[in-house]
Amino acid sequence: MSGAVLVAIAAAVGNLLQGWDNATIAGAVLYIKKEFQLDSQPTMEGLIVAMSLIGATAITTCSGPISDSLGRRPMMIISSVLYFVSGLVMLWSPNVYILLLARLLDGFGIGLSVTLVPVYISETAPPEIRGLLNTLPQFTGSGGMFFSYCMVFGMSLMDSPNWRLMLGVLSIPSLFYLALTVFFLPESPRWLVSKGRMAEAKKVLQRLRGREDVSGEMALLVEGLGVGGETSLEEYIIGPGNDLTDEQDPDADNGDIKLYGPEAGLSWVARPVTGQSALGIASRHGSMLSQSNVPLMDPLVTLFGSVHEKFPESGSMIFPNFGSMFSVAEPHAKEEEWDEESLQRDGEDYTSDNAGGDSDDNLQTPLMSRQTTSMDKDMVPPASHGSILSMRRNSSLMQGNAGDTTSMGIGGGWQLAWKWSEREGLDGKKEGGFKRIYLHQEGVAASRRGSIVSVPGGEIPDESEFIQAAALVSQPALYSKELMEQHPVGPAMVHPSETAASGPRWRDLLEPGVKHALVVGIGIQILQQFSGINGVLYYTPQILEQAGVGVLLSNLGISSTSSSLLISAVTTLLMLPCIAVAMRLMDISGRRSLLLTTIPILIVSLIVLVLGNVVHMGSVVHAAISTVSVIVYFCTFVMGFGPIPNILCSEIFPTRVRGLCIAICALVFWTGDIIVTYSLPVMLNSIGLAGVFGIYAVVCLISWVFVFLKVPETKGMPLEVIQEFFAVGAKQAAAKKD
Repeated sequence: MSGAVLVAIAAAVGNLLQGWDNATIAGAVLYIKKEFQLDSQPTMEGLIVAMSLIGATAITTCSGPISDSLGRRPMMIISSVLYFVSGLVMLWSPNVYILLLARLLDGFGIGLSVTLVPVYISETAPPEIRGLLNTLPQFTGSGGMFFSYCMVFGMSLMDSPNWRLMLGVLSIPSLFYLALTVFFLPESPRWLVSKGRMAEAKKVLQRLRGREDVSGEMALLVEGLGVGGETSLEEYIIGPGNDLTDEQDPDADNGDIKLYGPEAGLSWVARPVTGQSALGIASRHGSMLSQSNVPLMDPLVTLFGSVHEKFPESGSMIFPNFGSMFSVAEPHAKEEEWDEESLQRDGEDYTSDNAGGDSDDNLQTPLMSRQTTSMDKDMVPPASHGSILSMRRNSSLMQGNAGDTTSMGIGGGWQLAWKWSEREGLDGKKEGGFKRIYLHQEGVAASRRGSIVSVPGGEIPDESEFIQAAALVSQPALYSKELMEQHPVGPAMVHPSETAASGPRWRDLLEPGVKHALVVGIGIQILQQFSGINGVLYYTPQILEQAGVGVLLSNLGISSTSSSLLISAVTTLLMLPCIAVAMRLMDISGRRSLLLTTIPILIVSLIVLVLGNVVHMGSVVHAAISTVSVIVYFCTFVMGFGPIPNILCSEIFPTRVRGLCIAICALVFWTGDIIVTYSLPVMLNSIGLAGVFGIYAVVCLISWVFVFLKVPETKGMPLEVIQEFFAVGAKQAAAKKD
């Protein structure tokens, strides 16, 4: 996975520039105030700092939809150019108004990088390490702050510190970021798939994953094009096909699903579990049951938690044996690509215009690298014709009799399968349809004697082992409800580019699952900002100076201003190992667990800071308590509440509306940032440090309650599975209200 890691590190350089800028303005504003005589104008001082936030907010309103149209990579290139230009203008800045313009351009660059880098990393990272890689922006941002504070501290020791030089240095690292975005970063494979550029997406995935066979993930990315739809949660027992069928009527219709492995002649059978409700998975274990009884607890939290609680520590026993449906036998003589650009270039027609007879050999398969499978000789595909894209007769996705399916691993212990089912219609003709199934192992393998579930049609042999699996069942993205309303004969499928041709639609935001995700995303972003982090961050030197930290370093002959900058640098240095710990825990403990663990520490540190400012004590003790409290606050924040809101927002929205939803959440983020940053100087003058941190402590308490009741655990889950869970959770929440 080194390819994905290197790409994530390169993308995270954009956040290094943001951290660099945040720390530089925090130190430079001390000297800007003196040159422009702003001591009596706290409003103008706040505007200089907040202007970058205004720019970030303005660009955010359109960055999401534009990135959905142009791609993630071009927007990051534009971000690096804006960083570079703003640095040059700040280096020049003859007056405060030019400085405000430069800060506005800088804000444009910040808005693009902060909004799109987490999205880009989420769309390129494997599920197993997505949390780790998406914590990199927090690490690089803090690293940028540390280097910047060191630079500003060194300049503060000069006889005449030059704030223009402090701000203008930003242009140097921005050139490095520009080179990375232009020459190294690939486009997001999910974005490429959404535009029908399958060949490019396959090459990018092969580079990111370091292997040739990426057909499973390609199929997953295609399925991610769908928005909404009916999703149900079912349960299956999975075991070797012979064990589940030997003593039964082979022709019996019991809902079995056949899963084919890489070994010749070996298949597994997934059989539906009876006697339990469709949502029973969420309440079998005691802890999950107790959570579901908590007043106001969102059923979505319980639903996600049930999957993580029952995932076996030792890994899946059967799922690793499931091979890609494209590589279980000898390769087909000719690989076929479903790539809109290549088809148009080669003059091939990928639609079937009333194809006649029994042959449709000129049609394209829906996924990359179509190869013959061991099932070909046994399966007869349903007939298909019409003006919509139909499938090749031996396409492994589309072929199969009732009850047959193909399966592939998609990361995080999940398998993607499709099932073709048929029934007899009112007119006597057979009607059929496809179902998309996301399978996930629950618990560990067990014998029949230890089983607490029933399997229809017979008992499992004594010596066999089987696995319980949860299944998210829904309609495939390419086999749409709109298409079925046209009553085609047999299955028909839509090209990925047709699915995404209309782009994100505002009505898609009204889908229950998307609305549910927006509540979580907007809520966590609002609470993060009003916990005060950016206000404290921008004004750390002034806060520490007001707290009297100069007393701590007076014996060294360092001025109060330089002392505050030095302690700020030490604080950001201490944050780096804390972020490294969070990177390690993000995919082990999980996002939700880290939030619930770190927010109470934030509350305690803020309360101690309040008490240190309310209770009268010696200047040295007061300064020491303030410094330690601020350091603990920062170090704890970057372990949880810092990176996780952006990580969550980049994970919980469907591909087609991800840019639009991210723009909405980012707009909320920057609006809250502006309010907090702009109001902090006024609040410091009116209610003092104790009052400010008291308000932040209350907000952190509210945040903990919100996370406990509303925020699910998303670690290790493919993005498309997360979105399906939100659809199920929204349905369950509506049922709970009723």
